[in-house]
This record gives sequence, structure tokens and C-alpha cells, in this order.
Amino acid sequence: METSERAGWLAGITGVAALGAVAAGGVARNVTRRRTNGHADPFAGEDFTTIYDDSGTTARTDDGLSLAVRTVDTWTSDGDDEVNEPELTILFIHGFSLRMAAWHFQRYALADAWADRRIRMVFFDHRGHGRSDHAPDDTCTITQLADDIAAVIRTAAPTGPLVLVGHSMGGMALMGLARRRPALFGADGRVTGVALVATASRGLTEAGLGEGLSNPVLDAFRLSVRHVPSLVQAGRGITRQILEPVLVAASFGPDFHSPTAGRAVEKMIQNTPIQTIVNFLHALEDHDESTALPVLAQVPSVVVCGNRDRLTPLPKSVRIYAELGDDSRLVVVDGAGHMVQMEQPEMVTDAIVDLVERARAAAPQPRRRWWQKMRVRA
Repeated sequence: METSERAGWLAGITGVAALGAVAAGGVARNVTRRRTNGHADPFAGEDFTTIYDDSGTTARTDDGLSLAVRTVDTWTSDGDDEVNEPELTILFIHGFSLRMAAWHFQRYALADAWADRRIRMVFFDHRGHGRSDHAPDDTCTITQLADDIAAVIRTAAPTGPLVLVGHSMGGMALMGLARRRPALFGADGRVTGVALVATASRGLTEAGLGEGLSNPVLDAFRLSVRHVPSLVQAGRGITRQILEPVLVAASFGPDFHSPTAGRAVEKMIQNTPIQTIVNFLHALEDHDESTALPVLAQVPSVVVCGNRDRLTPLPKSVRIYAELGDDSRLVVVDGAGHMVQMEQPEMVTDAIVDLVERARAAAPQPRRRWWQKMRVRA
């Protein structure tokens, strides 16, 4: 073993020891204690699992995995497939250690907002997350997630214009798709708009997850993941005991007070295999999708971030916004953390509605088929 490798290995061992010491002291469990300030829970009674009751299918990835997919049509089908094609499909891509239920509020609010429109919404779980297949270690990369998005598009939205909405790691995967398949975003491409929510175009070693949180516990975890991932995976109980409270606490702004939403996020993280978390955390540190931004700049866009986001801090979103085209907007949500779409859902929903209107205006409108014209006259 070379000197540098040995030093890294020893540092990783030290990190594992630090995790064990913190777990023994119970310090991490205190991280998730929130200030309630006597307020009632604004989301009390919300069931964050109902998205799985929607029409379901599976998308087959290039390497043979099955991804759980749900679709929501905002209109009532009359059985005529030709007439009932959507005018637009919106694909929602969730973030690190989460699942499609992270879009719970947008799923219902947008269905109501577009009840008089022919819009299809598509949600799916990343490999290794939610109800999708387990992710082999070597496939936990942003590039692979980008190819998985393409597989979902082939399955659930094979034709027609698309708007892509990505949160956190989902936004990074969206950028990866633009890097790998730029024709989708060009003048003749199918993608007519993109929303990037609480995400980053470059790796998170600069800020967020370590520096952004300024948390020595998470620093120790990152060190351990990088140099001795096998020990972290072997110590699943310690890893969960340390990492989950930190991620949950960092998901919301300091004054957020919904135990229901907090428990929903905590459950998503708890139900994500620790191997998936470890592998994708390494991918998040290393990724760089900066070259995708000029590709995304060809279509209307919106960048959304909470100004108290400690996982992908606001400067990350400002950097993305600065690289996008003239038809881009920046929405800064005051007081919100990383799970901005759950913490202040109306702000994110409104940003998506505005994006869809701009995307619709910018895209060439499809010509009506003669039988559709007859139906309108009738």
C-alpha cells in the first residue's frame, strides 16, 4: 500500500472510530430535535405514501433493472388513445436517499391546477431507492442515473414534449442526461423546460454535506465512506444511527415545524439501503455536470433553492442560474432548507406552473389531427 493510500485508510479507520464514539454517546440523536414554538403541525394527517396508489408500471433500464414508475393524467380518458395523448408530460426526479413520495404535494396540487389541461405527470424511484430494484455498487453513478431517466422516458413518455423537474441528486441526474443526450434539449428536441430544485452542478466537497453543514460527525462519515466503505457498510447500525439524524435535520430550515413531514423524510431515508446511501454519497462528492449547463440553457428553466439549505447551499443554485439562458428564473425560498418542495410546497408548485407556461409558449405547438378538429367542432 502506498503512503497516500495508507494515510487515507488510516483516516477512514479514524472516521469509523469517531462514528462509533458518537453513536455510543447518543449525540447524533439530538440533531433532529426541532423547535416547535407552540405551532400546530401544518401537515398533520398527510399520508405521504398515496402516490403509490396511482397507475403503475415499471421501466427496464439498460442493464436490466426494474424501476417503479407512477403516472398521473390530469384529464379523464374517454378510451380513444389518439385523442387522449397528453399535450405535455412532466417527469419528476427525486433526490438522494429519498423516493418519488418527495413530490407528494406537487403531485396533488398540480393535478388540481391542470384539471382542464391534458398533462401527464410521471414519477419514479431511482435504482436502489423506494420500490425500484437494488443498485449494484458499480452502477451508483450520476451517469447511470441519467441513462435511467432515458429508460423512464422511453417507457412512460415515448412521444411528445417534456418538462423535466429534478431535486437534489435528481437535478444532477437531469444535468447528466443533458450531457449525454444533448439532442433532447436542442432546437428540435423533446425537452421544452427544466426545473432544478435544491441541486448543484458540481461535487459537494466544496460546500454542502460537509462544509455546508459544518458538522464533524458528517465529516467523519464522508472520510470513512471514501477510504473504508466496507467498514461503514458492515457497521450498518452505527452508520444509520449517525447519518440519518444529520440528513433529516439538514432537510428543513431551522424554524420548520411539521413533525409529520419530518417523519416522512426520516422514513424515506431509513428505507433506503445503507449500501445505496454509501455508494451514491461517493458519487455526489465527485460529480461535475458543469458542461451540461450550456445545453440546458437552450430551453426555459427555473432554479429553486431555500436560503437555509445546508446540503446544497444557495450559492450552488446561483452558480447554475448564472449559466442558464435568458429564459431562466431564480426562486429563493426564504427560510427553507433542502426539502423545499415539502417545506414550502406552494412556492415550488407555483414555480413549476410558471415554467410549464413559459415552456408551452416557447415550444412549437403540434398541429391538430383532422379527427381532433372534428371533435372540437362537435
